[in-house]
This record gives sequence, structure tokens and C-alpha cells, in this order.
Amino acid sequence: MKKITVGIEGMMCGMCEAHVNDAIRKEFSVKKVSADRKKKQAVILSETEIPEDAIKNVIDPTGYTMTSYNCEEYVRKGLFG
Repeated sequence: MKKITVGIEGMMCGMCEAHVNDAIRKEFSVKKVSADRKKKQAVILSETEIPEDAIKNVIDPTGYTMTSYNCEEYVRKGLFG
């Protein structure tokens, strides 16, 4: 599983976060997506890596600006992990 962290400028409220989450969910098959306006980022959990250009092409038309991209292996942590 991959953890993709995308920097996003322009989110001001909870509806902005929901807009970004919905745009990503609509375009890609992801396990989880969580946008955070305070951290200015969205964290995506996906079975496969999603190319940076593909995410940028989904984020930019929403009116927000993608500022960074980082993809790394996601290791589930928890009580039984």
C-alpha cells in the first residue's frame, strides 16, 4: 500500500476539504483520502502509486493549487500490526 502526501494551497474551510476529497475519490480508486486545510495537505492511501501529474490534473481544476508530492510505502501500525 502507498501513502501519498500532497501539498495543497487554497483550502479555507471544511467544504474545501470535502471538495478535494470528493475530487480525488471520484477520479481514483483509493482506500482513504483525508484533506486538512490547517496542514495544507491531503493524505491518500492507495493500493498502487498514483502519478504526480495525474493528481495535479485532478486538483488544479478544483481551484486549489498542488504544491508538493511525496509517495512512500505505508506500513499499517496498530495493536495487531
